[in-house]
Amino acid sequence: MRLLQLAFIVALTSGLAAIYIYATGVSDFYGPHQVSDEDLEAFRSLQRGFQKCVSSNGLGLQAVGGTDFCEIVLQFPSNTDSKWRDPKTGEPEGLSFSYNLCEALATWEQVRNSTTVLTKEFIDALPNGWEDYAWRRINKGIMLNRCENKTLCMEKLSLVLPEKPPYFPRQFGQCAVVGNSGDLLKTKFGKEIDGYSAVFRENGAPIQNYTDYVGSKSTFHLLNRGSAKALDKVAELYGTGKEILIIKTTIHDIMNKMIREIPIQNPVYLMLGASFGSAAKGTGLKALEFALSICDTVDMYGFTVDPGYKEWTRYFSESRQGHTPLQGRAYYQMMECLGLIKIHSPMRSDPNRVVKWLPDRGTIAAARIASEKLLRRVGAGSGGPLGACSVIKKLVKGKHNGVSGLRKAAVEHQKYVKETTMYPLEHDYRHGLLCTTPTS
Repeated sequence: MRLLQLAFIVALTSGLAAIYIYATGVSDFYGPHQVSDEDLEAFRSLQRGFQKCVSSNGLGLQAVGGTDFCEIVLQFPSNTDSKWRDPKTGEPEGLSFSYNLCEALATWEQVRNSTTVLTKEFIDALPNGWEDYAWRRINKGIMLNRCENKTLCMEKLSLVLPEKPPYFPRQFGQCAVVGNSGDLLKTKFGKEIDGYSAVFRENGAPIQNYTDYVGSKSTFHLLNRGSAKALDKVAELYGTGKEILIIKTTIHDIMNKMIREIPIQNPVYLMLGASFGSAAKGTGLKALEFALSICDTVDMYGFTVDPGYKEWTRYFSESRQGHTPLQGRAYYQMMECLGLIKIHSPMRSDPNRVVKWLPDRGTIAAARIASEKLLRRVGAGSGGPLGACSVIKKLVKGKHNGVSGLRKAAVEHQKYVKETTMYPLEHDYRHGLLCTTPTS
C-alpha cells in the first residue's frame, strides 16, 4: 500500500511539474529569471519619475502605486464630470484607471524594434502559418476551412501582402499622428503638422477646407473595418496613389475588388499588431503603434486629452457616441510619461513645450529589463536584441532589400539587430517575437 501511495505522489508531482514547465517555459523552470536589487531600484526610479511626470503634465491627473510592484493607478480629480456612459449598463465612466506599467513599458519597447506590416515572409516563417493564422486575416475566413486551399488564400491576400517589410524601425525621424477630435478646430496646428517627416491620419477624415487646423500632408492612413470597405472614397480624399493605406483588421472581398477594378493605386497593407490587453480603444492607439514602429519620435494631435470633455466630437461632422474618453486620456498620458509620445492639444499648444520629469533612455532601458524579468517575458533581461525571439528562421533569399537606402538612424538600427526583422507574435501570452535573419 505504501509503495502505491509513494508511486501516486511521484506521479502527481511529475504531472504538476510538467504542467508548470508547459505554463512557464522550460528555461524558466530550470533557471528562473532573477530580479536583482539593481533591477528593482531601476524600476522604482522610473516609477518615481513617472508619478512626478503625470503630476506635472497631466492637467489634473495623478499617478499612484497599486497593489503590486507593476500596477499604477491614474486618477482624475473627484470633481471631474464623467459624461460618457456605458451603452449596456448606463453607468458613467470611472475616474481611476489601473495599468500594468511593466507590461506597457516592455511591450512598447518591443514595438519600437518590430515591423508592424503583415508580410508573406512572416506567414511562411510562422509554424503552420497558413493553416493556423493566414485564414483569420481574411473576411469570412472561416469559409476557407483553415486555408485548405492555400492557393485561394494566397490569392485573396496577394494584393496586400508584400514579400518582405516595406518599412523599417527608425525609417522616419519626427512623425505626427493626427486624430479626428473636434478639439482640432480650437487651434491652428496645420503648418506645424506639415513640418513633420511623416504624418499619420485615421479613417475617412477630410483635409480639404480644414488645412489651417489639420495640415495638408498625409503619408500614412490607418483604416478600420468600416473605412476599409470604402477604400475608394478614402483614396480619393487624399489623392490617388499619394498615400499608404494601412488596414488594421482583415482583407475583404469588397476591398479586393476595388483594388483590382477601380483600381486603387495607393499601396495597401495589412497591419500586424502587438497585444496590449486592456488599454485605450480605437484606431488612434493602433496609429500610434504603427508610427512608433517606424519613427524616431511621435507627436500626437487631435485626440480628446484635455479637461472639460463634454461630448464626443469630430472636427468634420456632428457629435457622436464615442468610447471611454477618460480612459483614453489616461492611457495617452501614461505613454507621454514613458517617453513614447508628445501630446499637442488646445491646452498644450506650445510646440516648444517641455515634458517635465521625462525619463531618459538609460532609465527606460534599465526599467525595461526589470519589467521583462518581473513579467517572465521570453528572453527577459537579455542584453542582445534577439533575446525575445521565440521563433528564429533563416531567410531563403538572403538579405533584406533597401536597407542601404535608409536614413542613418535606421541603418544603425539594422546593424544593431544584424539585419534581423522582428515581428510581434499576436496574442502570445509570453510576448515573444518571430525573427527572420539573413543567411549571410
